[in-house]
Order: sequence, then structure tokens, then C-alpha cells
Amino acid sequence: MSLFDDPEPEATIPATSPLAERMRPRTLDEFVGQDALLAPGRPLRQAIEQDRLQSLILWGPPGTGKTTLARLVARLTRAQFTSFSAVLSGIKEIRTVMAEAEEARRRRGRRTLLFVDEIHRFNKAQQDAFLPRVEAGDIVLIGATTENPSFEVNSALLSRSKVYVLQPLGPEAIVTILRRALSDAERGLGAMNLGVEEEALAAIARYANGDARVALNLIEMASGAAAGSGRIDAAMIADLAQNRALLYDKSGEEHYNLISALHKSMRNSDPDASVYWLARMLEAGEDPLYVARRLVRFASEDVGNADPQALAIAVAAKDAVHFIGMPEGNTALAQAVIYLATTPKSNAVYTAYLQAAEAAASEIAEPVPLHLRNAPTRLMKQLEYGKGYKYAHDEPEGIAEMECLPPAHRGRKFYRPTNRGREAAVRKWMEEKVRRLKAEG
Repeated sequence: MSLFDDPEPEATIPATSPLAERMRPRTLDEFVGQDALLAPGRPLRQAIEQDRLQSLILWGPPGTGKTTLARLVARLTRAQFTSFSAVLSGIKEIRTVMAEAEEARRRRGRRTLLFVDEIHRFNKAQQDAFLPRVEAGDIVLIGATTENPSFEVNSALLSRSKVYVLQPLGPEAIVTILRRALSDAERGLGAMNLGVEEEALAAIARYANGDARVALNLIEMASGAAAGSGRIDAAMIADLAQNRALLYDKSGEEHYNLISALHKSMRNSDPDASVYWLARMLEAGEDPLYVARRLVRFASEDVGNADPQALAIAVAAKDAVHFIGMPEGNTALAQAVIYLATTPKSNAVYTAYLQAAEAAASEIAEPVPLHLRNAPTRLMKQLEYGKGYKYAHDEPEGIAEMECLPPAHRGRKFYRPTNRGREAAVRKWMEEKVRRLKAEG
């Protein structure tokens, strides 16, 4: 007997269970919104139906059907099914299940299908405990995670599993799920004969933000509020929903996805996309000072001397957020984002530093030329520190005929200004004066 019970048949789910639990699909044909994986003829569906499934990782945001799909696999497979949550289980439970799986394969020739919910919460050592039995073929592992498996799943385990990505459900899929719940008298709300406006269904789909569980919870709340009138309209949904469920995790992949979208939209000089991604981050609860720090970096990395004022504006936005806090600081950040998106761009400063850093790290570190050294002591003067130095302010053009790079780098160019913004003037100045004077020297 397995340490963990097999999932209960659908008919045993109590009527008092949440609507989202009662309405879980019972067949693959009832599964909505993941046609790329589960439509007839797709490889994953065929593997499930033919009971030749190999270990896999289901990766997707909440409410997209990861747990439901694992339960469907349990009903369609001939393997012994065991499941547990990484939140509640530890290494002791893992070892017990592994021993049972080995025994089941040895005595009955039957594989164990092991479902691990939130597998990313297991540390690397705990995940390692699965490897021997996966490699021996005793278990087929199905891991569910909301985090990027590349970072959260042991590389050895990941290499032995197929990753399937479940996408957030679109509005049409959410509405289909809601209609099914409203018409199903056995498991859903069909017996209540509710009248639901189309605008209300569309509003729920927007508020749910791709999460079927959120949508079903909201329609269940609305059904309770409409018990007297039997009507659900958009105003009721807006009142119940209050705030849209924004997908965000300040320490997870979505955090990096959104800051990347903001950075690249500003780099592409798109103020509309830039302020949208900013709002997505701030409204989901991102630390505004984190955003401000990224804007300061952007101002020097992607704008640079094409507009030196950009750095001052980014720093001012950071100070404004620190001074007045949120939510009032959101407009300071928006002002900076729009400015950075609409100003001329240049990565010449960034590129110059990268090239100079590479030269400093990988090439011979030549001594500082004597004429560039200070000579505060008699000994240093005797050693000719400072000999040959020319004071630039004494020169007619304010530039001395003097090489400032060490001999091995003489004449090398790290900074190459663009023809954008202020850098166009800098480039012209460098070409007409600095280069000319050095050439004459």
C-alpha cells in the first residue's frame, strides 16, 4: 500500500468543496486552453493516452491546469499514482516513496507515477533523491512549478525530463470555463439558474488574468451575492474583484521578465510600452527604488553622453521616490521613464568601458608613464616623475600634445561617440581638434 492515497474519484468530491475543485476537467477533452499541448494528435496527449509517458516538468503560472493535468494522467495511466507537495513533504517522505516504487517495480513490474507539486520548493539535495529511481525506470516523475525550471530544478533531473510550458489562459478560454460552470447542474452552478451578463463574464476574464482558479472563485462569490436577484452584472463583478490579480513575483522570473521589457522598450525609444511596463511593475508591488536604480543604470548604459541630462533626471527620480514615497512617487518614475525613452540613445560609454576593462584585465599592466605621475618628493623628482608633463590649460586649444595611454596602447580608441544627440558634437570636436592636434604632435 502506498504511503499516499490515490486521488479520489471525481464523484466523491463533496458538494461543499470550492467550485474550482469541483469543476476540474475529468477528461482530456474537457481540458481548456492548452491546445498546443493537449489537442488531439499532439505528442503529449498521445503519450498520455497510450500510457508511454516519460518524466516531465509542467511549468506555468497559477491556474493554468498543472495539477489538473497530473490528476488526469493518474486516471488514464496503468502506473501506481503517488502525489505529494514540496511544501508539506521532506526528504523522509521522498525516501519512503522511492523505496515503495522500487518494491512495486521489483515485485509487480509496475511503475510508480509520482506527482510533485511545487517541485521548485525542494532544494537540490532533495531533488537528487529522485534521480536513482528515475534512472532505473521505477518512477515517472511529474513535477509542477511556477518558476523557471532552468534555475529551480536540478540540472541532472532536468536533463532526464521533458519540460512542457502551460500558457496563461486567454479570455475566451476563461469564458468557456465559466459558461461550463454556470450550466453544470451536477458539479457547478447550473441548479441556481443564474442570469449572467456577457459584460460580467468578460470582466471576470480580465480580472482573472489567465488564472482559471481566480475566475471560478470570483463567479462563485458572485453567485452567493446574487442569491436573491439571480442576476450577475459587470458592476457586481467590479465590486467583488476590487483589484485585478497581477501575475508577479518580486524574486522570480516574472520580475526579471518585466524589468527586461521596460529596459528594452526604453532602449527602442517606445514611451508607450515603457510606461506600460513600469505601471505593470509598480501596480504589482515592485520596490520603486529597485526600478529607480535600473533607470540610473539605463541612463548611463543606453543614453550616456548622447544626453548627459538623462543621468541627472534618473537620479532625481530616485531621490523623489525616496523623499515622498509611494504611490506619489510613481509619477516621478513615469517622468523619468518617458524622458529616457524619448531622448537620443548611445551605448558608446558602456562599450568604451567594456573594452577598457577587457584590456585592463587581459593585457599587460604597463606602468603609468612618468610624465603622468605626480612628484611630491625630491626622490620622485630625481626619478623623473612628472618629467615632460604639459599643463593643458597653458595650451592655446586647451589640449596638450601629450600621449596619456601607456606605450602598448598608444593611439588606441576605446570611446567612439555616435552621431546622436550631444555625442554628435563631441565626435566632431574630437575629430577636428583632439585628433588633429595629436596628429600634428
